[in-house]
Amino acid sequence: MLTDEQITKFQKLYKYHFGKKISREEAYEKGVKLIRLVELIYKPMSEAEHQQLQERRRETKDL
Repeated sequence: MLTDEQITKFQKLYKYHFGKKISREEAYEKGVKLIRLVELIYKPMSEAEHQQLQERRRETKDL
């Protein structure tokens, strides 16, 4: 699922943000879990859904 290049980049990002080196195996596992999390929570919004959301925000702005 992740390329060698992506695993290496994830290791570098993890080290930069958390100050801890992780193995390739751990980087792969954490990377796959992160991708799965994003897949579960991210849902693209249609233009119609966006318009409905904006309208709802305008209606409830002063509440």
